[in-house]
Amino acid sequence: MKRFLSIALLFVLLTALLPVQAQAAGDTVTINVYNWGQYLSDGTDDYINVIEEFEAAYPNIKVNYMTYDSNESMYTKLKTGGSLFDIIIPSDYMVEKLIAEDMLEPLDMTNIPNFAYIDESFRDPSYDPGSVYSVPYTWGGVGVIYNTKYVDEADTGGWELLWNEKYAGKILMFDNPRDAFAIAQLELGYDINTEDSTLLTLSANLLREQKPLVQMYVMDQVFDKMQRGEAWIAPYYAGDYLLMVEENPDLAFYYPEEGFNLFVDAVCIPKGSEHKAEAETFINFLLDPEVCGQNLEYLGYSSPSSAAKEFMDPEVASDPIAYPDTETLARGLSFSSLSLEGTQEMNSLWLTVKTADTTTTVYLILTIAAVVLVVFLWGFVKFRKRRKKARRCRKWKQAQ
Repeated sequence: MKRFLSIALLFVLLTALLPVQAQAAGDTVTINVYNWGQYLSDGTDDYINVIEEFEAAYPNIKVNYMTYDSNESMYTKLKTGGSLFDIIIPSDYMVEKLIAEDMLEPLDMTNIPNFAYIDESFRDPSYDPGSVYSVPYTWGGVGVIYNTKYVDEADTGGWELLWNEKYAGKILMFDNPRDAFAIAQLELGYDINTEDSTLLTLSANLLREQKPLVQMYVMDQVFDKMQRGEAWIAPYYAGDYLLMVEENPDLAFYYPEEGFNLFVDAVCIPKGSEHKAEAETFINFLLDPEVCGQNLEYLGYSSPSSAAKEFMDPEVASDPIAYPDTETLARGLSFSSLSLEGTQEMNSLWLTVKTADTTTTVYLILTIAAVVLVVFLWGFVKFRKRRKKARRCRKWKQAQ
């Protein structure tokens, strides 16, 4: 169901929010929204353009939209310039970390009445007890995307597919440590929230073993690679798979048997936001059931609001990838925030994985060294010959 906000809905929004409009009357305020790439419906294929509709409903609030590709890159940016942003959308474990480091503003729920539409199961989460600092935006799981034209179905089902040498050079891998280590930990049977140094090292070793098979470490680049058939296998988020399969129907997806990361992404306001009330107005807009339903129908991610499903195509609202059955969900595991020491150790090990020598690299280095040695020996021999010749010439001249 691809449609814009109805005139009736727009009228209701405008009428209900007249007090906010009046308060905001005067100078135009610009809020800086910092979000994942391809994570807000932009009007493509006749879906809702969320920012355009918001600015129509609130003409005195403009949106400056910026993107990031991982929780970790967002965190780093926030640490160095958090006051620049008014809205961020981190994952559950990152919300927990930001709360612990006093980097988020508590939300004024009187400005976010649409929170009432959020299902009970998504309220009062462990990463934000009492929903003081965040409201859920989407939820979903991480699984394996593969191209049915090239990948044998008999090889699918678990994370081991990412280490299958049959597909060397056609495998993609997450370009962030938390997701990559979780996959290795699940493959080895470890806790995805472990901080045990031995287990982290063993997980890093497994990732190093995989490296010669990996075509590229990716985040948003996964779309082009998988849609064009340049790569055949990739771990990624279920919601993004649902976008990719529209472009390439040969793609398929599964949640691995060993377990998978089940996550919630939430909307927050960073500490130091200069436009907190306007940011809360934007959050409230996102939670409106019709806006939420149309936005998430485009994104392919799962809605934390059952009311929003009423505004989705029924086929989308019941998709088993977006809304897995109880048995599948039982295999889902949530990330917890790691300690500073645990995070630093994982990041350090990840660097050793990314910079580890592969067979090709070693061969290239040895080849270059051999060429340099040959050139050196050739030059040395030539130099010796010249010296001998020079000596003979001197002796001949002296004899004359």
